[in-house]
Amino acid sequence: MTDSPIRISSQQPILAPDGRQSLMASGVQRGVRRLFGQLGHVTIPELTLANGRRADLMALAPDGALIIIEIKSSIADFRADRKWPNYEDFCDRFYFAIPDTVPVEILPEDRGLIVADSFGAAIMREAAHHPLSSARRKAVTLRFARAAASVLHALADPDAVIDGHL
Repeated sequence: MTDSPIRISSQQPILAPDGRQSLMASGVQRGVRRLFGQLGHVTIPELTLANGRRADLMALAPDGALIIIEIKSSIADFRADRKWPNYEDFCDRFYFAIPDTVPVEILPEDRGLIVADSFGAAIMREAAHHPLSSARRKAVTLRFARAAASVLHALADPDAVIDGHL
């Protein structure tokens, strides 16, 4: 039996944007999610990690690899946020995703780079591969799965209490 692509009906409920991102960052997120979907990955935005930090976007590859994508919508956004090194212990690969209006030169050269808009994205520089330990992979994958299932539960029953939250 082969895996077939998951088709999303236009009749299914749509999640509202969470409002934390600028319009530019939301567009970049959409483009990156489209790219990773084409690559066979599934993604979830705003995933809270065990260290309390929240990854802008996490992707789970068909082979179980975990990828974190940190979205930077402007020079000011990049300069103001120095939390991104705290994400690298929770993924096999780490990318920055930017719109084409952000100069590439401000980003570290030793990290992956994606340029995106709301219609799509392109990987400009591959991320280094740093495999997670088995225990960390299991913990992060479980967190990913629970977060994704919680979203589906909330779509099916918006008034449900999930993990003590309405």
